[in-house]
Amino acid sequence: MLGFFIFIICFVLLIAGYVFYGRYAQSVYGLDEKMEMPCVKSPDGVDFVPLPTWKIFLIQLLNIAGLGPVVGAVSGCLFGPVALLWIVAGCVLAGAMHDFLAALMSADRGGANLPELVGENLGEPARHAMRFVCIFLLLMVGVVFTLLPAGMLHGIWGGLSPLQWSCVILGYYFLATILPIGAIIGRIYPFFGAVFLFMAFGLAVTLPLSGHPILPCLDFFTNMHPSGTPVWPMIFVTIACGAISGFHATQSPMMVRCLPDARNLRRVFYGAMVVEAMVALIWATVGLTLREVIMDGNQTFAQLTVANPAGAVRAACNMLLGDVGGCLAVLGVVVLAITSGDTAMRSCRLMLADVVRVRQVSVASRLALAFPLFVLVIIISQLDFSVIWRYFGWGNQTLACITLWTIAACLRRRRRSCFIAVIPAVFMTCVCATFLFYAPECGICLSLSVATTVGLIVSALSAAAFLTMVRAGADKAE
Repeated sequence: MLGFFIFIICFVLLIAGYVFYGRYAQSVYGLDEKMEMPCVKSPDGVDFVPLPTWKIFLIQLLNIAGLGPVVGAVSGCLFGPVALLWIVAGCVLAGAMHDFLAALMSADRGGANLPELVGENLGEPARHAMRFVCIFLLLMVGVVFTLLPAGMLHGIWGGLSPLQWSCVILGYYFLATILPIGAIIGRIYPFFGAVFLFMAFGLAVTLPLSGHPILPCLDFFTNMHPSGTPVWPMIFVTIACGAISGFHATQSPMMVRCLPDARNLRRVFYGAMVVEAMVALIWATVGLTLREVIMDGNQTFAQLTVANPAGAVRAACNMLLGDVGGCLAVLGVVVLAITSGDTAMRSCRLMLADVVRVRQVSVASRLALAFPLFVLVIIISQLDFSVIWRYFGWGNQTLACITLWTIAACLRRRRRSCFIAVIPAVFMTCVCATFLFYAPECGICLSLSVATTVGLIVSALSAAAFLTMVRAGADKAE
């Protein structure tokens, strides 16, 4: 009973974060709710297309979710109930604020993409670096969210091999990348959203009825990872989507370009991140509740998660929702991946267009940029998937750090308090630096204490560099 009560409290805190902290973030930024939005000011029928707010919210939610709030949350719950704390605090104080203020910055600059915002606030070298980083990360997203759902679809319908499913998914991605946003994405996302909501809230309803005690262990201060992997810094990279994810800031400009009314910015961008955190919370609770329950192959859920997180997700869906419901729930997970992969590739095209300065109104110009991008996706997909996934996680959180520093610089330029962004920026910089120097499988492999010391030094230097930049800007203004 106590575990279920904790679960409800976490949900309430996320809602309260949207109502109160989201409103506070909006007041700190100083949003002009009467400003003319990009799709109203300069519609082009392709990327700047007015859409209903409910549809934009749904597209944004599916864009940012991916497999992170499912596979990431299930993997993160191996550390124990501390995963719940990170999801709630990370979302409210960092992730949702990160998504929302990045969207506000883009809206103020006519729907500008993230690298352009970084360049405006952190300088030209940062702009050029971020163009490369963002395009590379989005290509990685395209690869990850092709291979994972292809494998899961093969498990549901074995008539096609994973390679054949990958070809089908990439074909859909290509169409979604080059066609006007309302042609495919705007039409099929309501259906995808229905499957997604069934998956998420179906589990939330059936879990209390399953007969298993909800959150049987509430020891928030003990690391429970079966492999002894330390909570710091690993959980903050393992659970990204659902807490904070740099990938989200690459997606927000796409929906900023379609939102007709500035008054709905907080509802769409802060709100979508809160709903994503709710999905992560559900899956983390599922993982913590079923942790010691015997699943397929006489393995516990925790053991299965260590070996195959996607397999653990499928087993949990079948156990809680039955064969038919489990199949639909797994489809919901597949939907999360596909609806992030398609918009990642579309965002990649738009960012490449900024680099080469080619307008995207004609079909020929879109094909000219999309074709080489998909060739690169096919090439990258031939690499070891486990290596791709590890570096994707670190790169994703590093991008979040850069976005947070950009938000902080923007707030200072607007003569606003920047601590709302500086504090999570310092924290996430320390996380990413520590992870890079510690991670045994994809980092430099220093001891945790040494890596943490390096992380603290890097975050302190980053803060000092930011303050120096702020002072230089103030002197220049005077």
